[in-house]
Amino acid sequence: MGNTRNCCLFTYCTIYIVMFFFMIVVFGFWIAISPSSVKFYITDATLTEFNLTNNNLNYNFKVNITVRNPNNNIIVYYRRINAIAWYKDNDFSRVSLTPFDQGHKNTTFLGPIEFKGNSKIKLGRQQLDEYSEETRLGIYSDLAVDFDVRIRAKFGSFYKSGRFNPPVVQCRRLRVPLVSSSNGNSSSSSSTFSFSEKRCSSGSFFADRDLDKVASAS
Repeated sequence: MGNTRNCCLFTYCTIYIVMFFFMIVVFGFWIAISPSSVKFYITDATLTEFNLTNNNLNYNFKVNITVRNPNNNIIVYYRRINAIAWYKDNDFSRVSLTPFDQGHKNTTFLGPIEFKGNSKIKLGRQQLDEYSEETRLGIYSDLAVDFDVRIRAKFGSFYKSGRFNPPVVQCRRLRVPLVSSSNGNSSSSSSTFSFSEKRCSSGSFFADRDLDKVASAS
């Protein structure tokens, strides 16, 4: 009986020691890799149509994007990338982009991404007043673009992750002038305004947001 207890105790201790050293190795590997979040920038944005009538929005909205992988030893494989356009907390259009792979220290250009069509949105009274003022000025100040991506990542030369969903990349508070589609000129006071490059928030890009939700719920 005593030998059995000693054998079980030895087995448990061995398992815990192996797990401990495995965690140390994983942690050390992660420190050595020290991943930096991928950086998204909207470099240009234009509106040639943006008309709201009876909650029906007609739009033609284009953006150019650069995606920068700053890491020396991480390759990112984009397996799904959806662009979502917003106006005052209303998502009004979605575009699926072509999957691509991004190597070390690489900058990828995406665009122009075109959101075009019409959509039903509902604005509150204050938001409608803001829309009217923005229309008068010819500059819309509360547009946004999100990127919902699903990726794999190769860390170093030997570890390739499974597919996971990073935090949604958020490009918020975009100020975009309305230009005439016929002559390319800005309308109203927007003629003196040009779009400024906007860096987006990509959070902890190599963390799975679904695991974060599970952890928060438990």
